[in-house]
Amino acid sequence: MAGPIGTAPADGTRPAASGSNYGPALTLLASLFFMWGFITVINGTLLPHLRSVFDLNYTQTTLIESVWFIAYFFASIPSAKLIERIGYQKSMVVGLLVMAAGALGMVPAARIPSFEVTLTALFVIASGITLLQVAANPYVAVVGPPETASSRLNLVQAFNSLGTTLAPLFGGYLILGRTAGGTAEAGRVLTPAERLADAQSVILPYLIVAAVLVGLAVVIARFPLPAMGQATSRVAREERKRHSLWRHRNLVFGVPAIFIYLIAEIGVGNLFVNFVSQPDIGNLTNQQASNYLFLLWGGMMVGRFVGSALMQKIPAETVLAAFSVGAFVVMLATVFTTGPVAMWSLILVGLFHSIMFPTIFTLGIRGLGPLTEEGSGLLIMAIAGGALVVVQGWLADRYGLQPSFLLTAACELYILFYALWGAKPTRALPDVQAVPQN
Repeated sequence: MAGPIGTAPADGTRPAASGSNYGPALTLLASLFFMWGFITVINGTLLPHLRSVFDLNYTQTTLIESVWFIAYFFASIPSAKLIERIGYQKSMVVGLLVMAAGALGMVPAARIPSFEVTLTALFVIASGITLLQVAANPYVAVVGPPETASSRLNLVQAFNSLGTTLAPLFGGYLILGRTAGGTAEAGRVLTPAERLADAQSVILPYLIVAAVLVGLAVVIARFPLPAMGQATSRVAREERKRHSLWRHRNLVFGVPAIFIYLIAEIGVGNLFVNFVSQPDIGNLTNQQASNYLFLLWGGMMVGRFVGSALMQKIPAETVLAAFSVGAFVVMLATVFTTGPVAMWSLILVGLFHSIMFPTIFTLGIRGLGPLTEEGSGLLIMAIAGGALVVVQGWLADRYGLQPSFLLTAACELYILFYALWGAKPTRALPDVQAVPQN
């Protein structure tokens, strides 16, 4: 990623940067984390809705989420270039407005209705979120002392989880709760008239989302967000030429760790409603199942607050290893049990997944020094791993939905490997820390 997120004054001194200087900025950034978490997890209720409206199989259903995460691959580099050109604050405003445009695109998609237009609108929303991710994650990581970066990012990501916790309730009430498909028993085939009415039920929720995004864009545009110094970015670029990203093991193995983790997280979130609705698991309607999805994401929020506190005293990689073992165990229970045990095991994986993304991210950029910006960009690009959730959709169609979660269990083992060995820095450079522009 390009852009001066970690700089020092040209005379070589480093002004003290206390966390209190950035308190208001971090509070505002927490609202961004909340919104993109909220919108991303609306897909958890949107997918079973679209599955019934367009009569999709599991492969086609998960293809929707693949399109969403492909946006991270294509939009990350352009986002970094935009940040370099217009700065962080204006880029955040642009990102929110792009998201709002995509949300408004869901209106014609629902009125037609059109699966292709729906995919396009979701791609636009995801592109806006990518721009926010490229700016906000590394900003939070370098805005304070390097040794507490994992704790700080987990804390702010907890507000992302607050958004993901509330989104299923919003989507369950305004989408699934107002549709024939969302309130019908499993296996019921909708009439064409019911499908048309169900398709148009997403109009109101996405109009509300678009209005909130535009309002937040106005607030950020007027907020005195600290600007990172531009004068030393040329010095940083010259310094970067003497180093190679590929000599840093924690980054080399961290990029696939983010990629693989996203397969696990998105597979669980997107197939959760379908899984717990099955007669031999929870025997619920889609609307009822969405209320339990609330608990899955709520566990992620709780886990991030707990993880942030633990990492004040315990090394981040140790906490990550423990959580990956817990995730592996509950995924095996999900696959090899039935009824409430299988359902609650899948809910519990949210608690163990909670710290994984922010912890892997901060471990991945640890010791990169002047390479922090490029390393951050690669890690954000790796979020495109969520697109491979379509693999789990294919496994579900071919072997069954429950056995498909063995893929998730395998992902947890790679995270364990990363925590135990891959995250150890090699050729570590002095960590950078952001300082406000005078």
